Amino acid sequence: MRLRQLIGFLIVCGGIARAGEPTPVDVLKHYDDTMSPKTFDSLITMVAHRQDDTTRTYKFRALKGDGDKIRLWFYEPAAAKGQEMLRVGDNMWVYMPNLKRAIRLASRESFQGGDFNNADALRVNYVADYTPAFGDSGAKDTWLLDLTAKTKDAAYDRIKLWIHKADFMPVKAEYYAASGKMLRSMVFADVKDFHGLKRPSHLVMKNELAQKRFSEMNTLDMKLNIDVPAQRFVLDELGR
Repeated sequence: MRLRQLIGFLIVCGGIARAGEPTPVDVLKHYDDTMSPKTFDSLITMVAHRQDDTTRTYKFRALKGDGDKIRLWFYEPAAAKGQEMLRVGDNMWVYMPNLKRAIRLASRESFQGGDFNNADALRVNYVADYTPAFGDSGAKDTWLLDLTAKTKDAAYDRIKLWIHKADFMPVKAEYYAASGKMLRSMVFADVKDFHGLKRPSHLVMKNELAQKRFSEMNTLDMKLNIDVPAQRFVLDELGR
């Protein structure tokens, strides 16, 4: 009887300990809050390394407002200067100054010809887009989140995301097609403090389908808790 009571006690204690641990959704929410806070105004560069060994550098401003809205302004290179991008919910557009009009974008299309796609740059809302589960990370100090897309509008069909337990910082990720083929892989590096928010400032996205292709995205600055007028995210305001 005492042995049974002891076993029962240990099971209860173990259950209490597990109850205090974060769930996969909790960890994923931390990721969203780290990589895409509620509102921000940031300055970012992207260097796209191409298959022919050439590179192209982009510089842009990203403004995020409440309600899943974000707008980008491109400053460099000259070929992209004046372009703007807008996302409101699941809808995305690019404003082309030479055409003086906005064109619809697809979430899985390449972002400015680099190795990130439009959803990578314009929609970091994994809790809305994916169902997470814990996998075997291979390390005691790291979680592995196995993410399955909820809809076809998600950036990828499946993502494996490694998160450091001590500080909830993302370490690396792998991105897959529905067939199971790996399309991209990413390393998160150079954690910096942006006005009270610690996050990786340097992201390297490798194209697993083209050996020499990869893109680097660097956050130069990120101001938080910005009061952004709703008018900033109206389609007719692009180009003004």
